[in-house]
Amino acid sequence: MKQVILGTAGHIDHGKTSLIRALTDIDTDRLKEEKQRGITIELGFAFMDLPDGNRLGIVDVPGHERFVRHMVAGASGMDMVALVVAADEGVMPQTREHLEICQLLRVKSGLVILTKIDLAESPEWIEIVEEDVRDFLRGTFLEDAPVLRVSAATGEGLDALRDALARLVGQVEPRSAEGLFRLPVDRVFTMKGFGTVVTGTSLSGRLHPGDPVTIYPSGYKTKVRGLQVHNQEVEEVLPGQRTAINLQSTDRSTIQRGFVMAAPGSFEVGHMADVYLELLPVVAKPLKNRVKVRFHTGTSESLATLVLLDREELEPGEKAFAQIRSDQPLVVLRGDRFVVRSYSPVRTVGGGTVLHPAPRKHKGHHKAEAARSLQALLAGSDEEMLLWHLKDASWSGLSEHELQVRANIMGKPFQRHLQQFAGRKEIVLYDKENRRMVHPDVLRGLEDAVAEALSDYHRRFPLKSGMPKEELAARLPRLVDGKLYNFALRELSRQGRVALEKEWVRLAEHKAGLTDEEEAARRRIEETYADAGLQPPYFRDVSSSLPGDPRLHRDVLDWMSSQGTLVKVKEDLFFHASAMEGLKAKVIAHLREHGEMSAPDFKDLAGVSRKYAIPLLEWLDGRKVTIRVGDLRRLREGAGA
Repeated sequence: MKQVILGTAGHIDHGKTSLIRALTDIDTDRLKEEKQRGITIELGFAFMDLPDGNRLGIVDVPGHERFVRHMVAGASGMDMVALVVAADEGVMPQTREHLEICQLLRVKSGLVILTKIDLAESPEWIEIVEEDVRDFLRGTFLEDAPVLRVSAATGEGLDALRDALARLVGQVEPRSAEGLFRLPVDRVFTMKGFGTVVTGTSLSGRLHPGDPVTIYPSGYKTKVRGLQVHNQEVEEVLPGQRTAINLQSTDRSTIQRGFVMAAPGSFEVGHMADVYLELLPVVAKPLKNRVKVRFHTGTSESLATLVLLDREELEPGEKAFAQIRSDQPLVVLRGDRFVVRSYSPVRTVGGGTVLHPAPRKHKGHHKAEAARSLQALLAGSDEEMLLWHLKDASWSGLSEHELQVRANIMGKPFQRHLQQFAGRKEIVLYDKENRRMVHPDVLRGLEDAVAEALSDYHRRFPLKSGMPKEELAARLPRLVDGKLYNFALRELSRQGRVALEKEWVRLAEHKAGLTDEEEAARRRIEETYADAGLQPPYFRDVSSSLPGDPRLHRDVLDWMSSQGTLVKVKEDLFFHASAMEGLKAKVIAHLREHGEMSAPDFKDLAGVSRKYAIPLLEWLDGRKVTIRVGDLRRLREGAGA
């Protein structure tokens, strides 16, 4: 049995609710205020079984201009629309705005119902109204739609309407059940004995009792307790069904209209989205850059700043790339339709489609570049979009799941593309554990940036044999994922472009060399420390007698340390390597013979004062030659082997 959602649209008091009651025997005005005032304020829901066995879910929307935001929420799940026009009044302001909203949301099919024909002045008047309606619909998706004349009061035309609805339902393409489950929430309430219940129209995926779900944007996690479709308990919910979901141990206050219930991990929640926007031709004036708007998508409404990417204003009827910067978290996927309404006075001005649900903020001259780049997301193939996102993620990389969510390509189609990319070497899996990947062009760009940073470092510090890995990462032009950074270093090493030495890295061809002045300083330094043995001066005292400036002295000292000529024991205290090797041999021999050694024993053995003894003992501990036990030192296992 096919299940399709029909939404109503039309001006207030044109008989939408009465028509639904006549078709289904269901009164969609459930609020006391609605019954007292005789107008629809909230969304209403009904259903009917058609002669061919299919079931039609019906969403009744408010017609009053003050409640257009509810109409937008109801329209988000429509498969087709019934545009209702009263035969005694004809086309009115909300008729126009509701049709504009349906067009912006890309509702694909529907019909037109002339209601209240029993109140029309004459058959001739109905003919005039119908002709006027057909003129009004020219150029819209309802241009060739059937126009049916109906009276909810007398029942005239209802059978013909049921037949027409059945024909339309038969033409509606079933929604695919591929992808993750998603349902924009349009109502939340509590039922005694059951707890919290949410309702909405399922957009994608499947849902079963016991399934885990996440409430977005809050991230609240819960499970499904029970499911109903049109007041009947079911074991599975499919796309396009009006659904009531009973949640386990969930307080009503954690959910509200505009939230989205979905499978865990379905969204990257943020405050920005890149979009393609069209401004309605009937808008009175251009839309200016950075204007405040009301952004409607799904069942949500949020205030947002609309940033045009390649112009300062958008003329009526024009289209452009833009970035939505919302005051509230956005829960959207690529391909979602949206409606934009002006901040004040409130009026529908445009709408469009979401291109990127988690973009970076576009600034300055980069905005125009972003607009050009987004063309691939608007008109590209699925393959092009997936590769675009891998490039756009740059040095952050993307996991398989993140890539699926950003491109909104799920399940088997996604896996098929991924296998094709791997076969053509169009992706690089740099983190197998977390299934994170990067585009080969991005990896090459990172490798070149690393090589350039090293080259610059070697030019400025020719005596340093290499650069600490952490410092190199910090000198790159932007942040890089840690695992991608290490992967790039290993690739550069494999290619023979860099040499890796523990926590140091250098260009493979780099060799530290000394100028004549530096060589003179080196000789003086080595002579001083070789002669001093285990009682050297602090380097600041040595530096004052050297040729050249302090920067040169420090560079030469660092170079000698990196070459292993000098050993740094603590800040500004260095020893010649030969003296340290001799000391190490003495200590190992002493401990093998005596088993342990006190600080005074060490002073006598090394022939040094306390000034040197304590730093040297700590250095031996740090080099894992000795181990301290109380006030004594013992030979560490494996030392001297």
